[in-house]
Amino acid sequence: MSQLSTIASPQLWAITVAMLFGLLAVDFAITRRPHDVAMREAVGWSLFYLALPAAFGVLVWQVYGRTPAMEFYTGYVVEKSLSVDNLFVFMLLLAAFAVPPALAQRVLLYGIVGALVLRAIFIAAGAAVLQTGAWAFLLFGAALLLTAAKVMRDAARDEQYQVDIDNMRSVRLLRRFMPVTGQYHGGRLTVRENGRRTLTPLALVVVAVFVTDLVFAVDSVPAVYGVTEDPYLVFATNAFALLGLRALYFVLRNVLGKLRHLDYGLAVILAFIGVKLVLHWAHKLWPSVPDIPTELSLAVIAVALTTVTVTSLVANRRDERAAARR
Repeated sequence: MSQLSTIASPQLWAITVAMLFGLLAVDFAITRRPHDVAMREAVGWSLFYLALPAAFGVLVWQVYGRTPAMEFYTGYVVEKSLSVDNLFVFMLLLAAFAVPPALAQRVLLYGIVGALVLRAIFIAAGAAVLQTGAWAFLLFGAALLLTAAKVMRDAARDEQYQVDIDNMRSVRLLRRFMPVTGQYHGGRLTVRENGRRTLTPLALVVVAVFVTDLVFAVDSVPAVYGVTEDPYLVFATNAFALLGLRALYFVLRNVLGKLRHLDYGLAVILAFIGVKLVLHWAHKLWPSVPDIPTELSLAVIAVALTTVTVTSLVANRRDERAAARR
């Protein structure tokens, strides 16, 4: 049985969690008064949440060295790229539930909190599995390769995410146990009507977002463990990527649909990390098998994301020109 190494002391964990709660408290204070988020506000917060992990990586580099810093940056890029796919599904959920624009950021914030809790559970479980032996890398690698194949197949078939709220099990279960009001009541999840405690549609969409978070956590946590075996760095990459998700949604909501080749890029990234994990498993058993370095992983991920962004823009412009000729 192997013991996972970590750069984090109990004090560092405590400081990190305290800072995380502080940032979430600020976000809840900001969203206390519902309002539609302007682009300037969204860009400002996005830049802030990009500067935080950049500064954190520099701190890790200075205190713990180059290797953990590079692992953090690579894991952060992986998690951030996968989070963009989360945003697309969130956009569909908000539209399906007809969430008022002023309440969108509160829904996203609930989703981020739920995602953080789920990721923490999955990260702890992943660390426990990895401590049982090298076979866990093979398991994670196989899971990512299967996911990559599914994402690539769906992208090739041009299958889009579909949201049917009436057939969502979580929504049907809630409606079975509690009545639901026909309209939103600000940021409240429940109200009292006719002497009974009643759910608002906001509660339904929050639960739907939580369930979506659960699905995405199954893929994203093994993906980051493919970059670093340090549970603290895995948690830090997830936390920093998720914290900026709310602001990033309002920056990208008008362009998410234009990233038509994004799923191809995510499939390539997941497949690459899957292969990396399988090779890492083999390397532990047979040292002659090469182990993919973190720097190469970061380069492959950056090239994949850049390529699909460029090809998406080119395809969009081609379609616009074709439409103009008609």
